[in-house]
Amino acid sequence: MSDDPASDIAEFVISRSFDAPVELVWKAHTEVERLKQWWGPKGFTLLSATLDLRPGGIFHYGLRSPDGHEMWGKFVYREISAPERIVFLVAFSDSRGGTTRHPWSPAWPLETLNTLRLCTEDNRTVVTIQSEPHRATEEERRTFESGRESMRMGFTGTLDRLTAYLAHVQSPTLLKFRKAAA
Repeated sequence: MSDDPASDIAEFVISRSFDAPVELVWKAHTEVERLKQWWGPKGFTLLSATLDLRPGGIFHYGLRSPDGHEMWGKFVYREISAPERIVFLVAFSDSRGGTTRHPWSPAWPLETLNTLRLCTEDNRTVVTIQSEPHRATEEERRTFESGRESMRMGFTGTLDRLTAYLAHVQSPTLLKFRKAAA
């Protein structure tokens, strides 16, 4: 995945299987009103989210941590292949969308290159996220390597929220209500 020839750090990979159709999981990642329902680590509050889903477009969001700290981030989309794959750069940002350093780890890579893959296995959707430093210094690559447990915890909490969102929007009561309203 890397376009950084100097990178010798193994990419970070996390996967989760969801009891939901791939089309719904895709929409959960690509429609801002759905993202607003689940995006961010467990315990964080989403303050703002805008989405321009196209190559070169941006997902820009603000989060508040459980202890009250605000942080902002953005994705810059590189490739979008519905409903199977999205490639995007991830960076911390300010509220206006300017790229900034990690608020608690200044040696964190300024950007990471991420790939989100969706596939169907046994009537479930498997989401795999791969991440690696992008155009990073040696110090940034070492910081990324040492941050694997923190990344795992953050992604796990976020994927837990996605699991809950998917269960909610597919609940029998909600589905029955939607059919009656149609």
